[in-house]
Amino acid sequence: MREVSGEGLPELLREMGAVAIKVDSVIHDIEDAEGLPEDAVIEPVTLETREGIEIYRHSTSHVMAHAVKDLFPETRIAIGPSTEEGFYYDFDTERPFTPEDLDRIEERMREIIAEDRPFVKRTLGKEEALKLFREMGEPYKVELLQEIEDREVTVYEEGGFIDLCRGPHLPSTGYIKAFKLLGVAGAYWRGDEKRKMLQRIYGTAFQDRQKLEAYLEFLQEVKRRDHRRLGRELDLFSTSDEIGAGLILWHPKGSIIRKVIEDFWRDEHLRSGYQLIYTPHIAKLELWRKSGHWDFYRENMYSPMEVEGVDYEIKPMNCPFHITIYKSALRSYREFPVRYAELGTVYRFERSGVLHGLLRVRGFTQDDAHIFCREDQIEEEIESVLEFTLFILRTFGFEDYEIFLSTRPEKFVGTPEDWDRATGALRLALEDKGLAYGVDPGEGVFYGPKIDIKVRDSLGRPWQCSTIQVDFNNPERFDVTYRGPDGREHRPIMIHRALMGSLERFFGILIEHYAGAFPLWLSPVQIGIITVSERHAGYGEGLVKGLRDAGIRVEPFFGSEKLGFKIRQATVRKIPYSVIIGDREVASGRFPVRKRDGENVGPYELEELVERLKAEIDSRSLSSKL
Repeated sequence: MREVSGEGLPELLREMGAVAIKVDSVIHDIEDAEGLPEDAVIEPVTLETREGIEIYRHSTSHVMAHAVKDLFPETRIAIGPSTEEGFYYDFDTERPFTPEDLDRIEERMREIIAEDRPFVKRTLGKEEALKLFREMGEPYKVELLQEIEDREVTVYEEGGFIDLCRGPHLPSTGYIKAFKLLGVAGAYWRGDEKRKMLQRIYGTAFQDRQKLEAYLEFLQEVKRRDHRRLGRELDLFSTSDEIGAGLILWHPKGSIIRKVIEDFWRDEHLRSGYQLIYTPHIAKLELWRKSGHWDFYRENMYSPMEVEGVDYEIKPMNCPFHITIYKSALRSYREFPVRYAELGTVYRFERSGVLHGLLRVRGFTQDDAHIFCREDQIEEEIESVLEFTLFILRTFGFEDYEIFLSTRPEKFVGTPEDWDRATGALRLALEDKGLAYGVDPGEGVFYGPKIDIKVRDSLGRPWQCSTIQVDFNNPERFDVTYRGPDGREHRPIMIHRALMGSLERFFGILIEHYAGAFPLWLSPVQIGIITVSERHAGYGEGLVKGLRDAGIRVEPFFGSEKLGFKIRQATVRKIPYSVIIGDREVASGRFPVRKRDGENVGPYELEELVERLKAEIDSRSLSSKL
């Protein structure tokens, strides 16, 4: 596009709906179009593009900072980027912001937007910029400037508010049509818990009010499904300051679900030719030096403990243990592939600021497995793992997923040639299975490339779960061998894989995916028996026994409370089915079944009900079959 030049070009671009321009893949402010060469190819950036909405939200964060400085002049500003779903800005203030403060900030933002002031870019020498921000009393900007190596920097000004920023920005504040401040949280400066705690205001912005309202409704649904809230309400799990942050206490109902998941996992692994193993929680530190974890993963490990003069380390991974079991006997090529699987609990250091319910913890159980195979078996094994992974995910109700191939990171062990061979094997397996995938450059683990699978839940949110990793390095480090058909020692290939990732994280995802209303086979209580009055308790106890004898998880509601209260109890606990027992049911031996959504089906006799429930459970159906 270049039919107009000079001063008319920015105006033409604005008329086309552009908020910025792209030249040779670099984003610029619209006003920069005036100074570009005549032969430059300019691509308009609109609010319908990812880059456009990032600019829109980043500009809104500047307007928020402007409003904060107007209302609270003593506040010092830090950084304010756009995010995938909105924006935030960090502030150094003497007292935390209140909800009433956010209302005032929003009102002042609307006034600034109504003024439709232009975002004006200025280029300053670094020393000039340092002087400017020192005079403004903005130490966080000064610190950022001191780390910039460029001799010149850019600042943006609108309505008297000046901020250090690379840009680009919207042409003016009036472009902002719909925004909302969402809340406040603490955030350490530069993410360093040794630095000062700042106040982070979160917000979001959309091109129009309708999109904003839809997003706010989405946030309400996210809040309704929050696994931490549902974990308390449904009595599934908890954490305790007495135990320690990031360490999960599984309550009886949560433990029942975990047992169901584990039993399914073990049965399917045995059916797929895996051997189940168990390994310790600690090992000598020297093991982790040998594996490379101590050199490449130390920041995620805990301090060693001394036992009888020898340093031990709590395990962050299961792989060295599996290697040791493999090496406990001489191995022949005829045994291959050797597949070890373990539900192994590991411990990793996570900063307190990133811990989040079940989703980010310090102790968790990986559904881990390691496969030892010949090089000519790699592709077949990876394809088998991919099939197994998708089967597991679909069984739990995840049909939508994204696949990524993660390549060599900056810090790695092994040779580039081995990395290329491993990456090629993963890529070939994906392509042979006809699976679409993206490439995630530099995101492999230190010992090898990997395939990551992200599932999308019922709200369309992506979650990292499954991973498949090819490892040429650890077999070399641990001198892992097998006897080949030529009678000589050969080096096997090692494949690391986890299907669910960790039981804690996967359980948290399941809670939010189903909003706590699990399908029958996963529900901690599968049916409730509710009596109309206490005189029906004897008959109800017979039903409870009959159902439990059939292996069905049942909870009685035989108290003296009113019937409506007991029905509400079963509903709040999200029990899939309930049976209400009164005089008519006792007399006939047949009873209607109330579904979780309030629909009544039946009536059934006990034997027929057991048969139908067991059929639904055994099929692992994700929807009601009664």
